[in-house]
Amino acid sequence: MEEIFERLTKVSMEKNNELNYDLARSWIEALWEDFEATRAKAGRDYEGQKVTEMFVTQFIQNYGERLHEFASRNEKFKHLLK
Repeated sequence: MEEIFERLTKVSMEKNNELNYDLARSWIEALWEDFEATRAKAGRDYEGQKVTEMFVTQFIQNYGERLHEFASRNEKFKHLLK
């Protein structure tokens, strides 16, 4: 899983020049964890890392250049600004 996180971190840094490595990595881990936790709370079956990776990749592709703006408006992710 470390390889996946590293790859997604690099992609997010390419999409958003406001993110340094540590912040980009934190975003990847937070998105990954949030997606899996939300699916579990909803009673969905675990579909594996590939599904989570696809979600996080798509999220980065769609919103990556604005992640730093998103965090400032969403209480759940405010810790990523520190």
